[in-house]
Amino acid sequence: MVCVTTTDRRGALRAGAGLVTGGVLAAGCGSAAGSGQPAPTRPTATLSPAPAKATPRAAPAPRAFPGQPAQISHGPRDRPRVALTFHGQGDPALARALLTEAERRGARVTVLAVGSWLDEHPQLARRILDGGHDLGNHTQRHLSVNTLSEADARAEITGCADRLKRLTGSIGSWFRPSRAVTASPLVERLARAAGYPHVLSYDIDSLDHTRPGAAAVTRTVLTEVTAGSVVSLHLGYPDTVAALPDVLQELDRRQLHAVTTTELLS
Repeated sequence: MVCVTTTDRRGALRAGAGLVTGGVLAAGCGSAAGSGQPAPTRPTATLSPAPAKATPRAAPAPRAFPGQPAQISHGPRDRPRVALTFHGQGDPALARALLTEAERRGARVTVLAVGSWLDEHPQLARRILDGGHDLGNHTQRHLSVNTLSEADARAEITGCADRLKRLTGSIGSWFRPSRAVTASPLVERLARAAGYPHVLSYDIDSLDHTRPGAAAVTRTVLTEVTAGSVVSLHLGYPDTVAALPDVLQELDRRQLHAVTTTELLS
C-alpha cells in the first residue's frame, strides 16, 4: 500500500486529528490504513528557552579608605579580623586547591595577580572573584619594580591593570609592588595615577617562598599574627596549600576571622 500525504488543513481538522495550523495529515499508513481513521499524530515538541547565562560577580574597583595611609601594612587592631594576601602566580592547580580550601572553611582572601600569569591562565581572574575574594595588581612581569625607570615602572603597573580590566571590568581592588614590601615614592605616585588610592603592603611575611615546609609556614604566621594583620603568602607553593588548614583552624580558635583586605578596612 502506498502511503498518501495530504495538506488539506480543513479535512484534517474535521477528522479530529488535532493537527496544528498548516500541519500534515498522513492516511493509509500503519494500522490505521484499513480502518479509515486518521493516523495518530506525533505530539509536537516544545522547546524550552535556553537557560539564562549566569551574570559574573561584579569586579570591585579600588576605593579610598579615609584615615588610612597611602601604603597600608595592617588594618584596625581593635577588631578580630586578619587578611591573608597571596601573590598570584605559579601552578594554577595549587591556586584552585588553596581557594577551595579557604572557601570550605568560610575564609576569604586577597590575591595580587601577576599580569603574565593572567595571560596564561585568564580564567583564574573570574574564579577568584566568584569565590568572594579580593583581586588586585602585582605588576605585569613581577620585576623589581622599585628599581625600574619611570616609564618601565608605569608599564608594569598599567600592563597588569589593563589585563584585569579586560578580564573582569575593573583594574582590581589593590596594587602591591613586586619584589618589595613597600613602594618607592615614584611607584606609589604611579600607582595612584593608575587608579589605586593605596599601596597594599603587609606586616607579616610567611616566608613561604623560601620553601621551609608547611609546619614552618604555619608556625611563622601563627607566631606573629594578631588582630588587623595583613599576611604575605603565595599561591604557587605546595607548602602554603598544606599549611592553610592548620592556619585557618588556629585563627578560628583564636576567634580571628580571615577576610578580604577590603573587609578588613571597611
